[in-house]
Amino acid sequence: MPEPTPDFDLAVIGSGGGAFAAAIRATNLGKRVLMVERSTVGGTCVNTGCVPSKALLAAAEARHVALDSGRFPGISTSTGPVDMPGLIDGKRSLVETMRSEKYVDLIADYGWELRRGNAVFAGSQDDPVLEIASADGARESVRAAHYLVATGSAPWEPSIQGLADTDYSTSTTAMELEEVPESLLVLGGGYVALEQAQLFARLGSKVTMLVRSRLASAEEPEASRALMGVFADEGIRVVRQATVSCVRTDPATGGIVATATVSGGEKEFGAAKLLVATGRRPVTEGLNLAAVGVNTGDRGEILVNNRLNSSNERIWAAGDVTGHREFVYVAAAHGSLIADNAFNQSGHEVDYQHLPRVTFTSPALAAVGMTDRQANAAGIRCECRVLPLEYVPRALVNRDTRGFIKIVADAATGRIVGITAVAKDAGELAAAGVYILEAGMTVEQVANLWSPYLTMAEGIKIVAQSFTTDVSKLSCCAA
Repeated sequence: MPEPTPDFDLAVIGSGGGAFAAAIRATNLGKRVLMVERSTVGGTCVNTGCVPSKALLAAAEARHVALDSGRFPGISTSTGPVDMPGLIDGKRSLVETMRSEKYVDLIADYGWELRRGNAVFAGSQDDPVLEIASADGARESVRAAHYLVATGSAPWEPSIQGLADTDYSTSTTAMELEEVPESLLVLGGGYVALEQAQLFARLGSKVTMLVRSRLASAEEPEASRALMGVFADEGIRVVRQATVSCVRTDPATGGIVATATVSGGEKEFGAAKLLVATGRRPVTEGLNLAAVGVNTGDRGEILVNNRLNSSNERIWAAGDVTGHREFVYVAAAHGSLIADNAFNQSGHEVDYQHLPRVTFTSPALAAVGMTDRQANAAGIRCECRVLPLEYVPRALVNRDTRGFIKIVADAATGRIVGITAVAKDAGELAAAGVYILEAGMTVEQVANLWSPYLTMAEGIKIVAQSFTTDVSKLSCCAA
């Protein structure tokens, strides 16, 4: 029998960065696109992730700069308590504006269809179908030539005794608090935990972090040490090698008490509020993926190949739901790549070799390429240099030399394979690093290129110079 005629060329479940990138690319190719969203259009980034968190971090930094102005001779400022409802209202207004302008309005501009409802796969591996149930009880079956699952991820809470019975926050709900907690206990040491801990500390909370290993454990150890120093300066207590076994509500205060194993013994830590920031997990539950032959991993992630096909060649996955790097620009790149592969048979493969990664602490942590440990594991005999920011003129002018810039290079060829920085505007250093690594540049080349004086990016050149020169003996603006 002939195959049923598809209703759409592409049916997308989700409406975040990956979903929109795929829909835009497919629509530009003249394809009929359907997008299905069960919640708020825009996905994690604009609603509960990048945009609101960085907006609050910027506000908290403004307050911190006022309180820290004494580092500049002759300057004295002060600040009062935070109007948390006003701060949250401002954040919501920004989110609503960006959601409208960058997401909702674009659907009408490009002309694809949007269905509000819950999508579940039905049919079979050879003939997958989407069953869409809307809030008003209406149901619809849709066939597409290709399907894209871009349902993102959600905060994940570990199995800790008593946690379910406590009023804890996640990275999502913490950004809706109507008052600044007097004290805050943060579980986790990854990028979400780091950003949220500093955010609330700068808003006025007394913050304690309970970390299983070290801060930013996937990055260079120098980054962990630098951030430990920064957090200590700002009154954030970091307890390393802490394994939380139990959480309870203190009946006397209404606060939270966590019991953790630290250095072989048990200790209790108390705070007014608890923030669980121990990672995220892909959102795939309830999609009925097994019925259409889509394999998932231990954390529920859709298993994909380098072209982002699932085990069903007509079903693709993009963004956090794949279990790959949790950055919105990764999701967007996935979406565009999938549309090209599905409709142009391009055969493009995703390549994370020079993927930049940024944690928006202040100073920020950013990196691109390999750490020296990863380079050694890859069989590269590497040579590294770590430049303290006291040798970077921009940091001296800023009167904040907390941090460093590190270059990892192939000792045999001099080719730079990794750059890491803890510094103001470190994300911009990582962006420059992408171009350096992509071009296969060597330490010698970077050391002899133009670099504008009194920029943080000049630090990359100075690190490169340090491979052959004692930079402590350079004039501040010497080439």
